[in-house]
Amino acid sequence: MGSIYDTDLDRNDANHVPLSPISFLTRTARAYPEKLAVIHGSLRHSWGEVYERSVRLASALSKRGVKRGDTVAVMAPNIPAFVEAHFGVPMSGAVLNALNIRLDAEAIAFILKHGEAKVILVDREFSSVIAQAVETLETKPLIIDIDDPLAEQGDLIGEIEYEAFLKEGDPGFEFHRPTDEWDAIALNYTSGTTGDPKGVVTHHRGAYLNALGNAMEWDLPHFPVYLWTLPMFHCNGWCFPWTIAAKAGVNVCLRRVEPFAILSAISEHKVSHLCGAPIVMSLMIQLPEKERPTFDHPVAMMTAGASPPASVISGMEAMGVTVTHTYGLTEVYGPSIACAWKPEWDELPLKERARLKARQGLPYITQEDLMVANPETLEPLPWDGESLGEIMIRGNAVMKGYLKNPATTEKSFAGGWFHTGDLAVTHPDGHVEIKDRSKDIIISGGENISSVEVEDVLYSHPDVAAAAVVAKPDAKWGETPCAFIELKSGSDVTPEAIIAYAREHLAHFKAPRLVVFGELPKTATGKIQKFMLRKRAREMG
Repeated sequence: MGSIYDTDLDRNDANHVPLSPISFLTRTARAYPEKLAVIHGSLRHSWGEVYERSVRLASALSKRGVKRGDTVAVMAPNIPAFVEAHFGVPMSGAVLNALNIRLDAEAIAFILKHGEAKVILVDREFSSVIAQAVETLETKPLIIDIDDPLAEQGDLIGEIEYEAFLKEGDPGFEFHRPTDEWDAIALNYTSGTTGDPKGVVTHHRGAYLNALGNAMEWDLPHFPVYLWTLPMFHCNGWCFPWTIAAKAGVNVCLRRVEPFAILSAISEHKVSHLCGAPIVMSLMIQLPEKERPTFDHPVAMMTAGASPPASVISGMEAMGVTVTHTYGLTEVYGPSIACAWKPEWDELPLKERARLKARQGLPYITQEDLMVANPETLEPLPWDGESLGEIMIRGNAVMKGYLKNPATTEKSFAGGWFHTGDLAVTHPDGHVEIKDRSKDIIISGGENISSVEVEDVLYSHPDVAAAAVVAKPDAKWGETPCAFIELKSGSDVTPEAIIAYAREHLAHFKAPRLVVFGELPKTATGKIQKFMLRKRAREMG
């Protein structure tokens, strides 16, 4: 028998509305229609205009037969149309599939076919690869060209151009809100480093919550000026298109992530916030001081992935940029865990601050829980800063699952936790620190070596711009560490000197046995592609 609170107190339209980030745009357009929302070259749009354009996009898609559960793909850099797609596509009831602009035609064709895309919005810079991909498809999607005036190349290949397409839409269109917050809002494909990429399906509820989590964890004020250095195709820009709408901020668009362009935009537009991988910070501080545009206002940067070395944090602080380190995956909407920084830590020496910031920390307040556990037994490991296990997450900002891949979905959710595949320890204060991907642990003579630990030491060398350490097969030890390093401009350091430096700061068995200099392969988000380096290391024999 239910309690008194279960009687005549039913859910209804007045007291229960499915959560969706669409509501962030509707509220901001109502409260601040005149506020600046988008900067792109000489173009300026207010929030009222972004709302109208997004509604027109939803209407035009609907008139073309797009309905709930259809897939609409976007192939574009960080431009205004991409911001609008984050609202207009779900307003049509469809699911947004943001495509990685670095992928080749074969990979794009796989994604379009697997995701059953009905429509593709394509910036003309990428029209060639889309044309090649679509050529191989039996069912051809509607192609809509985005003729961005800042694009430097590319042909128009679509049936209609984006601005003309918007004119087909009705600004008074009664757009679709999700009937259930569990409805899919986005489809994002993982990198596919082993086999075909997996399609991560996320829902309106998770997008809503993680967008708010960004604002809360970063203490984001109203009207921030946000620079788009993070690709919008990467986990939907970590949900920041929705976060910036919720806070009525300004989206400063950037077609290419280049250090001079970044610093120029920060200076010119008084940018207050930006995101990016540690390599983006390295690019910024490596730009010679005499070439750097300067600014004197506070700037906050959120980063994820490998922990930024102390030298990078120091360089960013010298510029006036405060760094927040987070952890996440596509499957948890981007950043989901952040260092719970304490004000008293501000007075600590740089090296100690860097050590604390390297700890990814605790779940977002909008996420539910995480633990470091034995991946087989799900037994939580001690909070001793040493016991290595797999990090697992549960909460409302976790994906629905992998599209058309029930076996992998079930395996990923075994035991009621999302298994990340990342290895971590938990410190006595409850903060989690990622040590490595499970596949990146190097087992040498029976000893586990964290590639991240070795990389941290290499990054502290004054001549190292970027470093990645992978396992190299060894007849005696099974595996030994192999370091691939990008040197700073003008450096004449030798591999032998790098190895000697590592041996000074690490147990000797952890130091690289081989050091290879050269440019490191990276994804569009700046992450180093270790799978390519592992292949090279194996081929070296």
